Amino acid sequence: MDTTTTMKKVKQQLHEAGFKLTPQREATLLVLLENEKDHLSAEEVFFFVKRKSPEIGLATVYRTLEILTELHVVDKVSFNDGVSRYDLRKEGAQHFHHHLLCIECGNIEEIEEDLLGDVEEIVENKYHFVVKDHRLTFHGLCQNCQKK
Repeated sequence: MDTTTTMKKVKQQLHEAGFKLTPQREATLLVLLENEKDHLSAEEVFFFVKRKSPEIGLATVYRTLEILTELHVVDKVSFNDGVSRYDLRKEGAQHFHHHLLCIECGNIEEIEEDLLGDVEEIVENKYHFVVKDHRLTFHGLCQNCQKK
């Protein structure tokens, strides 16, 4: 989905939740869109936002990321480094997408397919538990590190 379409959708989501797409929120969202594959921390988002809009403070970026997380525009993820990172949720995604985390170099790859449909069904039937979402990160060695 292109940036303009995403912005319109997020603006609508914010409006429905009683928020506006302020210039600060727009700048934060643009950074996330421009760095979609990078799983940026709040501080990294702030660094990029500050380049475009020097007047924006770190607290504003944090608040914007929390609002976007609450609205399921982004997902907050934690990997091995103890830092919360932000990942855009794909259009129409029923669940959080999965990740491959290289324990050698720290590279993170995304898996778009929902691989846990059967597992969810078993959990729901056997344990009478309604699954709303799930997260899965595989820890291992990426192709580059395997060659070393």
